Amino acid sequence: MDHLDQLFGTYAAVFAATIAGFILVVTALIASRLLAPFSVERNKGTSYECGMLPLRRAQTSIGMRYYLYAILFIIFDVEAVFIFPWALSYVEVGPMAYYEMLVFIGILAAGLAYAWKKGALKWQ
Repeated sequence: MDHLDQLFGTYAAVFAATIAGFILVVTALIASRLLAPFSVERNKGTSYECGMLPLRRAQTSIGMRYYLYAILFIIFDVEAVFIFPWALSYVEVGPMAYYEMLVFIGILAAGLAYAWKKGALKWQ
């Protein structure tokens, strides 16, 4: 029974931090809605409010290749988050964790091979 009390005691701190974070976010959203100045003028939606009329829309098209670079960066950043702690505790986790990490690295290698095949890694 003492083990369960210790287990739920650690979760109580996580639960309290989650509630506190939720309250802070909701408070910030409500305060920004109440305190921020809002304007409903027609010119507020234009690109420049300096008096010049815009010649065209202010939207720019960003190539799909940049999104692929971002996704690849996120994938390999997440890989680092998982591999470094695994490497530090490799001796304690046992041989099953080794095979699980091989599967994880295999999935990432398949994603990298797919991106390479599609030409996502060519800088143009």
